[in-house]
Amino acid sequence: AGDAIITAVGLHEGLWMSCAAQSTGQVQCRLHDSLLSLEVHIQTSRALMVISLLLGFFGIIVSVVGMKCTKVGEEDPVTKSRIAVAGGVLFVLSGLCTLAAVSLYATQVTYEFFRESTIPINARYEFGSALFVGWGASSLSLLGGSLLCCSWPAKERRGQQYQRQAQPSTAREYV
Repeated sequence: AGDAIITAVGLHEGLWMSCAAQSTGQVQCRLHDSLLSLEVHIQTSRALMVISLLLGFFGIIVSVVGMKCTKVGEEDPVTKSRIAVAGGVLFVLSGLCTLAAVSLYATQVTYEFFRESTIPINARYEFGSALFVGWGASSLSLLGGSLLCCSWPAKERRGQQYQRQAQPSTAREYV
C-alpha cells in the first residue's frame, strides 16, 4: 500500500472461513470458496457441528416441555419425566457430535504440525481458542444431558405397600 509495507501477522483458519491479521490491526476474512474443494476433515467437522446444533435446538424444546414447571402435559408426571429424559438424550448426542467434530479438527491440526514438510514451524497452525471452547461446550452439554437423563421415572408400585412392622424389644425398658 504505497510506501508502507503491510505484513500478515497471523493466519486463522476455521470451519467456515480463513482470516489473516495484518500488522496494521486489520483482519481480512474470506469464506471458503467451494464446499467440494475443502479437505475431508473440514467437511466432516462442518456436518457434525450442524447436526450438533440441530440436536441441541430440539433438545432445548423437548426438555422445556418435559420440565415439571411447565404446564404442557402436566396430567401425567411419568410421561413428563420421560419427555425430559428424551431431551437429555438429545443433549448427550449433541455433546458427542461436538466432541467428535472438535477432536477430529484438533487431530488434523496436530498431524499437520508434526508432519515433515517445507512449511516453517512458525507458519504452521496451532490450537486456537475455538477448539477449547468446543471441548468445554461439549462437556457442558454431556453433563446437562446426563443430569436430565437422571430424571427417569421410578417404577410405580401399585398394590405393593411396604410398612415397617414393630420389632419386639429384647432389651429391658426402664421407667
